[in-house]
Amino acid sequence: MEVAPGPLLAAMPLHAITATYGEAGLRQRLAVEMQSFLDNERCSAGQALTLASRLHADDRRQREPYVNHLLRVAIRIISHYGIHDADVVCAALLHDAVEDHAGGLAADGSQQAALAALAAEFGSRVADLVAAVTNPQFQPGRDHNEQYREHVATSLERCPWARVIKISDFTDNGAGLIHYSGPNLSRLAARYAPLVPVLRELIARPDTPLSDQVKSRIQEQLDQAAQQFAAILAPG
Repeated sequence: MEVAPGPLLAAMPLHAITATYGEAGLRQRLAVEMQSFLDNERCSAGQALTLASRLHADDRRQREPYVNHLLRVAIRIISHYGIHDADVVCAALLHDAVEDHAGGLAADGSQQAALAALAAEFGSRVADLVAAVTNPQFQPGRDHNEQYREHVATSLERCPWARVIKISDFTDNGAGLIHYSGPNLSRLAARYAPLVPVLRELIARPDTPLSDQVKSRIQEQLDQAAQQFAAILAPG
C-alpha cells in the first residue's frame, strides 16, 4: 500500500493513519515529526525503533502489530505534547521492552540486566525512563489492579519525564479502549479506571514538563476516559 505524502500524514489523527496506512504510515509519520531533530537524535530513535521491532516482532494487539502502539506513543509525545527530546522518544519506543521481553535484552532474563543493556546502548537516562514505566512482578495474593495503581503512583512521583510517556501510553491503551472488543474489554477497563485520578493529579503538577495547554487537553481526555470506563463497566 502506498503511503500518503508527509503533509497529509502530519495532519491525520494517529488512529486514522493506523487504519488507512498501517505500520508503514506510522513509521513515516514519526519520520516527519523528527525532521527537526539532530542527525544523531534521529539515528538513536531509529536504533530504538529497530530494537523494539525485533523484540515485539511476534506481538499483536487486536488485529495490528504491537509496534503500532509503540509508534503512536512516541508520535503523540512529539506531535500532541510538543516534546522534542530524543531520550524521551527512544524511551517511548522501548517502554514495554523490559516488561515484555527482558530475555531478548539480557541472557538471564532479569529486568535489572535488561535495563543495564538499554543503558549501555542508549544511555542511563533512557534506561531510567523505561524503568519508571516498567511494571515489577506483582505479589501473589494481592489485587493486581491495586498493585498496578500503587506502582504507577509511586514510580511517577519521582520521575516527571516518565509521566509524559505514561500518559501517552495510557491515552493509547485506556482512552482508546472504547474502540476495542472481545472478552478482555471489562478486565482492561477495570485495570485502567483506577489510574484516572492518579494521572489527573500527576499531570497537573507544576514539575510535569508539559505546557498548560497540553495539560488541559490531557485532563479533558482523562475525563472522557473515565466516562468510557464507567460505560464499559456498567451492569448489563
